[in-house]
Amino acid sequence: MHPSPRRPAAATSNPAMLLLLLCLGWAPPGWGWPRGSSRGAAGLPPNATTPISIMGLMPLSQSEEDQKSKIGRGVLPAVQLAMDQIRNESLLNPYFLDLRLYDTECDNAKGLKAFYDAIKYGPNHLMVFGGVCATVTSIIAESLKGWNLVQLSFAATTPELADKKKYPYFFRTVPSDNAVNPAILKLLKYYQWKRVGTLTQDVQRFSEVRNDLTGVLYGEDIEISDTESFSNDPCTSVKKLKGNDVRIILGQFDEEMAVKVFCCAYDEEMYGSKYQWIIPGWYENLWWESWINSSQCLSKNLLAAMEGYIGVDFEPLSSKMIKTISGRTPQQYEREYNAKRGDGQSSKFHGYAYDGIWVIAKTLQRAMKYLNATNKHQKIEDFNYTNHKLGKIFLDAMNETNFFGVTGQVVFRNGERMGTIKFTQFQERKEVKVGEYNAVADTLEIINNSIRFQGLEPPKDKTIIQEELRKISLPLYSILSALTILGMIMASAFLFFNIKNRNQKLIKMSSPYMNNLIILGGMLSYASIFLFGLDGSFVSEKTFETLCTVRTWILTVGYTTAFGAMFAKTWRVHAIFKNVKMKKKIIKDQKLLVIVGGMLLIDLCILICWQVVDPLRRTVEKYNMEPDPAGRDISIRPILEHCENTHMTIWLGIVYAYKGLLMLFGCFLAWETRNVSIPALNDSKYIGMSVYNVGIMCIIGAAVSFLTRDQPNVQFCIVALVIIFCSTITLCLVFVPKLITLRTNPDAATQNRRFQFTQNQKKEDSKTSTSVTSVNQASTSRLEGLQSENHRLRMKITELDKDLEEVTMQLQDTPEKTTYIKQNHYQDLNDILSIRNFTDSKDGEKAILKNHLDQNPPAQWGTSDPSRTSKDPIEDINSPEHIQRRLSLQLPILHHAYLPSIGGVDASCASPCVSPSASPRHRHVPPSFRVMVSGL
Repeated sequence: MHPSPRRPAAATSNPAMLLLLLCLGWAPPGWGWPRGSSRGAAGLPPNATTPISIMGLMPLSQSEEDQKSKIGRGVLPAVQLAMDQIRNESLLNPYFLDLRLYDTECDNAKGLKAFYDAIKYGPNHLMVFGGVCATVTSIIAESLKGWNLVQLSFAATTPELADKKKYPYFFRTVPSDNAVNPAILKLLKYYQWKRVGTLTQDVQRFSEVRNDLTGVLYGEDIEISDTESFSNDPCTSVKKLKGNDVRIILGQFDEEMAVKVFCCAYDEEMYGSKYQWIIPGWYENLWWESWINSSQCLSKNLLAAMEGYIGVDFEPLSSKMIKTISGRTPQQYEREYNAKRGDGQSSKFHGYAYDGIWVIAKTLQRAMKYLNATNKHQKIEDFNYTNHKLGKIFLDAMNETNFFGVTGQVVFRNGERMGTIKFTQFQERKEVKVGEYNAVADTLEIINNSIRFQGLEPPKDKTIIQEELRKISLPLYSILSALTILGMIMASAFLFFNIKNRNQKLIKMSSPYMNNLIILGGMLSYASIFLFGLDGSFVSEKTFETLCTVRTWILTVGYTTAFGAMFAKTWRVHAIFKNVKMKKKIIKDQKLLVIVGGMLLIDLCILICWQVVDPLRRTVEKYNMEPDPAGRDISIRPILEHCENTHMTIWLGIVYAYKGLLMLFGCFLAWETRNVSIPALNDSKYIGMSVYNVGIMCIIGAAVSFLTRDQPNVQFCIVALVIIFCSTITLCLVFVPKLITLRTNPDAATQNRRFQFTQNQKKEDSKTSTSVTSVNQASTSRLEGLQSENHRLRMKITELDKDLEEVTMQLQDTPEKTTYIKQNHYQDLNDILSIRNFTDSKDGEKAILKNHLDQNPPAQWGTSDPSRTSKDPIEDINSPEHIQRRLSLQLPILHHAYLPSIGGVDASCASPCVSPSASPRHRHVPPSFRVMVSGL
């Protein structure tokens, strides 16, 4: 006697289940049915007389804690429906299916025992139907080839069983876990997600799915930017995903770990409109409620993180209203199934079990047709475990399966079901079907755009970095350009004024050519503002690179031209009034032009070397990302264009050093001559003020523009305002006083011929200086006064010398004037010329001085004609009275300058020459303090 198959625990405690098991061919021991026998012909069609035994392997125990057993019990009503319908349609006449159930209890040892008991004690089973538990199924499926048995599973989804080299006789009507990967690929392409990350629980089932997904995505232009796995605590992995900017997360984990994952996601703020989670969709309904207590986050936080996740799983039943192979639509079948099971356990695999019975029936039908067509002497009931020929026929017939079942199109590809994958989304605490993927047609259908994203659009697959050029504001550029145009118009007006009035005494004495250079430099500086405001928003990259060089040249040349002219004029004033050797200096405009030309030559040498050796290029500087002001799911990376080169620091250092030294020296000269006021030159004081203005503004502008280089609007505004302010103030200081003077008093230059010089010296004590006429003062104070008086006289002589030359030139215009001056002023002119040659004859000096002292006593020196008042009309400079007054003023000054009492020094002497008639007090003046008026 051989032992019968083991009976499920408590199988007889449920009469309905017991009846169903009996109908399916499960024979409990001791009931008197022979092993392997069928139910006989009761309830069968008249011509269905030969049973075809099918081995059914599945867990059937009624333990409530055994989830796998619930699957076995849940599919039994669907199996019974399929067998009944097949019998009624006489699909296999004269055969009928005889399904023999064996309980594997999801245990490897018990499952193997049940399999071998079925082979040893049962009838010849043509096929094996079942396989729920992955481990039991894989062990049995690996040994099928030796028994010539084809197995068809309806619930084993483990990817391991897809290995056809290891399991060549294994088929399944349920898609494997890997079947979701092509569907995921289609979804990623649908929303154009090209960058994803994976988060996998360290379990073989999930690891296999991830590995297969990597192969599916490879070559599809989709990047797996990060792959993370965890055993118990997923928070570290979640944090790494966020650190790698992963927005689309493909998860593979069970329900317990899913709760932990979403809690970590909430803590890391990896949820909401910027993230999309795609996880398995086979979780039980309200799965989170069973595990929320094991987590440390609140239920509302967990639900907030879960909101919007997409679940991917196979479709339990087709949603199409199409009749299946049984003549019923999937919806009709579902109603019949629910009626059949009553209050019994349901399973989501029932449709696959139903279609599985039909697959077996159709396979046997094709095998019967093949045998009838090729070998009429062999029947399918002749099959045994050593008949490889029939086994191969069954295998080929199974591969040819193709029909529409309740779960969709039933087609096998290498033993794998090409089924339908559904997509669900967690919306407001419930799963909502949003789409499905047809593996046979490779198509994705989104149901009425039912996917609801938490943002206005689907999440981006990464932080979209939108480079945004920091450009000059158009209104700002327009305003500053308008101010620049006004400045250029003003400069043009000054240039016209300067050229038109160049022969006017007031303009001529202020060096009009140097003033023209100041205007030209200011206009070039103005023009550079237009170029500084042109960036990538106005011009192309190539044009911008050209502007880098052009604006540098224009600003450099403009600065040197304007500041160089002011520097030269300031230097001339300093050279005249700080001449410690007291020699006559005549500094003409040509010499000043040479100075400016030298500065420009140095600039050109630097700029040419710069351009040839290391030219300026367009470079782009990228800054840290900023959130989008409009609230879009993008990050703004500001970029800024610069004009730079390889050795920018060295070149700027050279230019700044040269310009800085020039500017500092100019400011020094302006400070030294700060108290000089020369009406004849009429703008020396304003030129000094302009030098200060340029120096201070350039320092401020350079420093602030360097600090604001990352803010183009601020930088451009500061640079433009510095140039506008600096140029405008300089031009106004130089030309506005001239405009006012010419408008209010055109002849002011001829009326005021006197020089004014004031030099305030620092006193080491609190004593005040006294008058030079007080000879009773202490020698030190007296000599200081004499020195000041000597300077004043020297300035007057210089100016009178110029006036005399002018008068002489004017009097030579006509013969009448020449005759007049010879008749009236011949002796005076000879006296002056004799004094010029004073060093050649001391006797002549004495004679001229004595003669002039007799005619002009010292008491009349410096006195003016009492008849002249401030209200008298201005005399003609060519009138005899005016010429007489000039000449009468020169000789007393010269005589006074050479009085022995003040220690006059002969220009030809190497040592002081003291007059013998000088008083002892005056004769012993220390040589170092004696002063001289020379340069006549």
